[in-house]
Amino acid sequence: MKLVLATQNKNKLTEIRDMLPKEWKVYTLDQVGIHKELVEEGDTIEENALQKADFVFKKTGISTLADDSGLEVDVLFGQPGVHSARYAGIAKNDSANRIKLLEEMKFKTNRNAKFRTVLAFRDNAGSNIFQGWVEGYITDKEYGVNGFGYDSIFSPHEFEGFTFAQMSFMEKQKLSHRSMAIKSWMKWMISEKH
Repeated sequence: MKLVLATQNKNKLTEIRDMLPKEWKVYTLDQVGIHKELVEEGDTIEENALQKADFVFKKTGISTLADDSGLEVDVLFGQPGVHSARYAGIAKNDSANRIKLLEEMKFKTNRNAKFRTVLAFRDNAGSNIFQGWVEGYITDKEYGVNGFGYDSIFSPHEFEGFTFAQMSFMEKQKLSHRSMAIKSWMKWMISEKH
């Protein structure tokens, strides 16, 4: 199977590629001639994923998988959510995003949050959406050096006391929101005999 991964995020590329069958021919955006960042103008994570998958498929004619993810904090009514990558401003800055969120959570006792990924798969038959999520909480400060984005301030309930950034790559892959979405998509792919 040929597949384009519709993201410029190197960390997401690594996490997704790791879970795909090795015999698949997987292309990055650069490899198919798309060098600019994809526009994310949707009001929801679902809209962003669908827009990216549709744009890339129309440009390339190759089956496309797009990802959009967000950290949804209960006490902040689901924010940063769809704005997770640009929470601290227009320029994407993981460190500034974490600092802003920790500041907003400073005096909050309810620290529950959910990391959610939406995958949009687009091919000749149309578009399909798959989701994965992991519930946990926002820590009081940053812990760990692995990962990216909000990984150093998010602790999943299934791995209580450790942030994603304190886990090995393989530990995170077993339970992350992105891996849950990929597993859901792969199950569908097998059932649809793609």
